[in-house]
Amino acid sequence: MKTDIKIISWNVNGIRAVIRKEAFAPFIKKHEPDILCLQETKAMKGQAVIDLPEYEEIWNSAERKGYAGTAIFTKIKPIKVTFNLPDIKEGAMEDSFGDTMKEGRVITAEFEKYFLVTVYTPNSKRSLERLQYRHEVWDPAFLKHIKKLEKEKPVVMCGDLNVAHKEIDLARPKDNKKNAGFTPEEREGCDNIVNHGFIDTFRLKHPDAEGEYSWWSNFQNSRAKNVGWRIDYFFASSTLESNVSDAYILQEVMGSDHAPVGVELKI
Repeated sequence: MKTDIKIISWNVNGIRAVIRKEAFAPFIKKHEPDILCLQETKAMKGQAVIDLPEYEEIWNSAERKGYAGTAIFTKIKPIKVTFNLPDIKEGAMEDSFGDTMKEGRVITAEFEKYFLVTVYTPNSKRSLERLQYRHEVWDPAFLKHIKKLEKEKPVVMCGDLNVAHKEIDLARPKDNKKNAGFTPEEREGCDNIVNHGFIDTFRLKHPDAEGEYSWWSNFQNSRAKNVGWRIDYFFASSTLESNVSDAYILQEVMGSDHAPVGVELKI
């Protein structure tokens, strides 16, 4: 017997700010996700006043206050939860900007028929100071993590990957080929995810959709003009392709510089 499951992922750019804007509770009430994955929470559990008794809260917060962090709110109790990239040796993911294993960037929740992974991928920085780290260290390590999980059961992976994969995924591709979020190295990281058998669920359902973005700069009225980027994703193991009933971007949801993205599965 297959069950319909709605999973939504949202980079909230500060959960306390979204709550303060009175955007969080109405969003939950309207869309009623079975599982909600958050990135860039910028808070520890308990710092944000959240009254959602039907959800179990799982937090992976950065050691540095008010920075990065992920969380999962789920109505379905997971079998097991792990944080960060568990096979990484201490210090192996550290560079001059810090240790990404101390920034709360990954949560993996195991459910009966699949693993759910939410990720907040490190930004390459405006002047690309962290591009080499991301390309040579982070992206390969994260891909290794989800491929290892897949040996046990299918994987659904979501979050802010800080990259627009194809030219169709941003409003001004020609202007951004050398900019963070659209460099060949970052796009290669996305290629590798697809080449290792993971499906971009949004493109599975909307292969040619243009103007479908999940992030907009706060400058020059970008969101109103829809000068945006699609950098938030749901990827799924290829074995789940027939289970994906819908995938979408909730562009109308305000409260963050990102829009939530969603996937609905029969599993």
